[in-house]
Amino acid sequence: MTSDNSSILFYRVSEAYGFMSNFARYPIALDGQVWPTSEHYFQAQKFAVEPTKEQVRAAPSPGEAARLGRTLPGIRSDWETIRDDVMLKALRAKFAQHADLGRLLVGTGGQRLIEHTPNDNYWADGGDGSGRNRLGELLMQVRDELREG
Repeated sequence: MTSDNSSILFYRVSEAYGFMSNFARYPIALDGQVWPTSEHYFQAQKFAVEPTKEQVRAAPSPGEAARLGRTLPGIRSDWETIRDDVMLKALRAKFAQHADLGRLLVGTGGQRLIEHTPNDNYWADGGDGSGRNRLGELLMQVRDELREG
């Protein structure tokens, strides 16, 4: 969904610009493993112990990986300080390893990218613009990096 000529709103994988969602099914190779989606990678990094990371990596869907990331015990004590860096690493991998997606991202030009949902006030806009939209901001950073080449 597009709100105006200067912003692109995205959220659902099935909608326009859904490729930007972490739930979009584009595997990434990071840290010596293949992750089914960037969401799987991101959620697994909340944990320091390999069996828990593997449980999240093996989740049958990105939604299940997200649920596990919210409910499994043992989240790293430094998670709040490293989560943006982890997300950026996952996004860089996704858009570098899938050149077609990288071209689509660059093709958004200078438009502001906004994850639009009331379900998240940190990664998204909170549905009303009050959220931080960190996912959109990091996607714009990756877009700039790809443009610079």
